Amino acid sequence: MENKGYDTEMLAFHVRLLSQMSRADHYPFMKMILEKGLKEEEYQEVLFLLHTLHNKYEDQKEEGLLDYTSLLIHFAGMLNMKLHPDDTIEALRKEGMYVELMEEFKQIIIKDRYVETRFPVKAR
Repeated sequence: MENKGYDTEMLAFHVRLLSQMSRADHYPFMKMILEKGLKEEEYQEVLFLLHTLHNKYEDQKEEGLLDYTSLLIHFAGMLNMKLHPDDTIEALRKEGMYVELMEEFKQIIIKDRYVETRFPVKAR
């Protein structure tokens, strides 16, 4: 059998993920993981990042903070290079994972894009 860039460890991981999915359209994040070819270790790193950021978000929210831009920057900077932050946020939100945090991130991105279009920075 020809090896098409998949090692057996990654293939076994992908089969386990697929077996958990009854319909791929209900699992956009899992679908993204498969399409981008993340290995199990990379997937676990993303989950750890999300768990850590969610805990920080809950702590900051409890302290009364209203701006979570630093968490979004941390997320974008530490996210696996195979994944795009915007697509990952949307996929996680749709899949029902860390929804409140993903909504915060989405609102920050929308606000920043609005500011950029309303008040573009001119090159000198």
